[in-house]
Amino acid sequence: MTENSTPVEIVSEPVGRVVGGRADVLDDEWGGVAAVIRLDERFGADALAGLDAFSHVEVVYHFDRVPAEKVETGARHPRGNTDWPLVGIFAQRGKNRPNRLGVSRCRLLRVDGREVHVEGLDAVDGTPVLDIKPYMTEFGPRGATTQPGWATEIMRHYY
Repeated sequence: MTENSTPVEIVSEPVGRVVGGRADVLDDEWGGVAAVIRLDERFGADALAGLDAFSHVEVVYHFDRVPAEKVETGARHPRGNTDWPLVGIFAQRGKNRPNRLGVSRCRLLRVDGREVHVEGLDAVDGTPVLDIKPYMTEFGPRGATTQPGWATEIMRHYY
């Protein structure tokens, strides 16, 4: 909604889909998972020209397997673990987000025609990809970063 409470419709069409990698949604061990992002036929290979000069890409995708009734809008314990604090959905990276958007930085292995071969993409086979961006160091955080202990614990086996 905008400031005057008028609903705004945002429409986004996938630019491609994840092919291969994992078929099942699992929480950990994404580091060695290789997958392909295959661009939709409306894009030519020239849409990826120059991408192979980068070591990493950021991929925006849709958690299409999360049913609307499972979307969280408030606070919850990350991964349902009551040993971790109750935190708002915007203070975690769970898949049951209001717009079901995922963002992943992954290693770019190669570009082949309309296919982007990656490693460490935490999206499963068939996932709609909304955007692919080259990772540039300057877009990384400026200054030191901090995070709570529970987040470090979650990420211990993620990649």
